[in-house]
Amino acid sequence: MKHRLDYAQAAPVGYKALGAVHSYIHACGLEKELIDLVYLRVSQLNGCAYCLDSHSRDLLKQGVSLEKIMLLAAWREGLPLFSPRERAALAWAEVVTSVAQTQVPDADYTEVAAVFSEKEVADLTLAISLMNALNRVAISFRKVPAAIKAHLENQGHE
Repeated sequence: MKHRLDYAQAAPVGYKALGAVHSYIHACGLEKELIDLVYLRVSQLNGCAYCLDSHSRDLLKQGVSLEKIMLLAAWREGLPLFSPRERAALAWAEVVTSVAQTQVPDADYTEVAAVFSEKEVADLTLAISLMNALNRVAISFRKVPAAIKAHLENQGHE
């Protein structure tokens, strides 16, 4: 994996705008663990190595169990580990991330709206949209995950 370009340096105003949305999401009132679980699930769906590494580390730092993180990709089978709010958020994250295929059916909206307030659904959807955008940027420019950087440094490579 070779990093293609530093998008924060190439487009600092755009990068700062995404950062402002990120700051809003973390101050909007949704639980930090819930947001990071959604970020990680969206990143799993999109195959973003940088974000998988980053959000897994964030969740571990928050004290989320390794088992919960490992079972996130199959969260429907690990139901006892995930709260009703987490399950609703993860289902919403999946259907919104796959919008081109799903068109986000009314039934899915009804399910998430039964658990979250209107503001929370809007904020959750903004969080999902932001992570989809960041995944696309990181994948497009081959942002190198911390785990790969550490591995290369240990091997004497840059």
